[in-house]
Amino acid sequence: MRRTLMATNPATTMEQPALTAIASPPDGQSVWKHWRLLLVLSLVCVGCVVATFLFFSGRVSTDDAQVDSHISSVSSRISGHIDQIQVDDNQQVAAGELLARIDPRDYQAEVDQATAALEMAIAQERSANVTVRLTGDTVRTGIESAVAAESASESELVRSQKSFEQTATATLNAAQAAMEAKRAVNVRAQADLARYQPLLVSADVSKMQFDAVQASAQVAASEFALAQEKLAEAQKAVDIARAQTDAAVAQVIKSKAIVRQSEALRQQIGERDAQHRSSVAAVEHAKAQLDLAKLQLSYSEIRAPISGVVTQRSVQLGDQVAPGQLLLTIVPLDQIYVTANFKETQLAHMHSGQRAVIRADMYGDLRFEGTVNSISGAAGSRQALLPPQNATGNFVKVVQRIPVKILVTRSSRTDALLRPGTNVKATVYVH
Repeated sequence: MRRTLMATNPATTMEQPALTAIASPPDGQSVWKHWRLLLVLSLVCVGCVVATFLFFSGRVSTDDAQVDSHISSVSSRISGHIDQIQVDDNQQVAAGELLARIDPRDYQAEVDQATAALEMAIAQERSANVTVRLTGDTVRTGIESAVAAESASESELVRSQKSFEQTATATLNAAQAAMEAKRAVNVRAQADLARYQPLLVSADVSKMQFDAVQASAQVAASEFALAQEKLAEAQKAVDIARAQTDAAVAQVIKSKAIVRQSEALRQQIGERDAQHRSSVAAVEHAKAQLDLAKLQLSYSEIRAPISGVVTQRSVQLGDQVAPGQLLLTIVPLDQIYVTANFKETQLAHMHSGQRAVIRADMYGDLRFEGTVNSISGAAGSRQALLPPQNATGNFVKVVQRIPVKILVTRSSRTDALLRPGTNVKATVYVH
């Protein structure tokens, strides 16, 4: 073939050596360079594949993720008219800041009434306390006096009985004996006088003897009369002593009755003490009512429970609100987290504390650093209002998603804040 070409085309005679060199078989050095290049390219490709595999196998991602937050609902705890509103939608508020106010005049009046009731209860308690002390002192004094009087009357009874038995009775007996003796003397003297009178007539005795007998009879009669008077006085003394004894007995009976009455007065102490305890309880009840009234008054000022942004303000100035009525909500932008719904096949190596990266749709490529906080105890479908019933009908296996809570720690921009409800992409580094 080369000979034919050279003969027919002389113009190509000068290029023949080059064609001959190209068509000549390659030497060993060229083959080695060729294989070395292929080896390098193969190693690079394998390295890229391995790096890509390692890169993607060490993390799991999901687009089914949203920003969440513990949104606080602010509602009224009492009823009334709104007379002040201090905030509007999308306004930043701090915890404890006044949001709105319910007309407090009715509740202030209740506080005033409760204060007056407490003062009255305190006054009644003090009066009851004084009554208890006075009643106790009076009853104790009365009992002590009655016991002392009883003791004195018993002593007087003993003295009267001794006086009656010893003095009066002895005097009466002595007077009775003296009277009987004087009676005998008088009888004998009168008998002698009667015997001497006939003898004086017959002159058997002298006038002098008769006068002596007559004088003796008169003396005996006088002494007998005097003895009778003493006996009467002694009898009177006995009657007086008996009367004193009877009076002492009556006084003892009376004293014992007074003691019993005084003991019965102890019940008044118990009654007064019960009244005092009731008044103390009334004071405590009045204090509780005052505290409740003050608490109700404090509820007239509706304050922010947390710091955040006001949303969904539904209350207007002059509205009549009821207890439990929703007025507005507060979103705490500094307490947000991400709920990422990962497939069940992605959770084999996931656990709390692993690093996470959040990319929000609203910020483009802006990265938010986060940490896995917890993994839900059940799949999202199981927590739905109507969970699936796989026991009925034909079963189709569907990969379930399990919510994972990710706490957002920081972002590359200090002014970037995630809003609850926005979509994000969550990536968790499981290795």
